[in-house]
Amino acid sequence: MKNIIIRTFHAEDLIKVRDLIYETIDICYSNHYPPRAIAFFKECHCESKIMERSKTGVILIVGTKSNLYGTGSIVGNEIFGVFVRPKYHKLGHGRDIMDELENIARRNGYKETELSISLPSAEFYKKRGYIIIEDCNLDVGENQTLKYWKARKTLKQEKS
Repeated sequence: MKNIIIRTFHAEDLIKVRDLIYETIDICYSNHYPPRAIAFFKECHCESKIMERSKTGVILIVGTKSNLYGTGSIVGNEIFGVFVRPKYHKLGHGRDIMDELENIARRNGYKETELSISLPSAEFYKKRGYIIIEDCNLDVGENQTLKYWKARKTLKQEKS
C-alpha cells in the first residue's frame, strides 16, 4: 500500500474516526463482550469524547488521503482509542500508531505510558512490552461485566 501517512486529527475527521472506531468495536469486540459492554465502549469513544481528547491531547490517524485505516490518541502519558479497521489488521498500522504515540510521550518527558487493554487487544499490547498492573471488571448492568486490564510500559529513552 502506498501513500500511507500518519497525521493529526482535524475536527472534520470526527465522523469518519467515530465510524472507524464503532465498526472495529462491532466486529472485533462482539465475540468477547456482552451487549452492554459494547455500548459502554462506544460511549467511551463517542463524538464528544473524541473531541475532548483532541483538545487535551493528540489524536493520530493513519491512512491515505481518502481512507482512514486506524486511529489512536494520547493525553498526558495515557494512550486511548487505538483502533485499526479490521480489514487492515496485521499490516503494521497499529504498530505505527503506537510507535508514534509512544514517541509523543517520550518527547513530552514521560518515562512510561499507560493504557487499558481489552480482551481482543491483549496479545498486541503484550508483544509491545506492556505489563499488566491491574485486573479490572466493570459492572455494566443487567449482570453483564466488562473485563479489561490496566497496563504500563517503561519507555526506552532516545539516545542523544
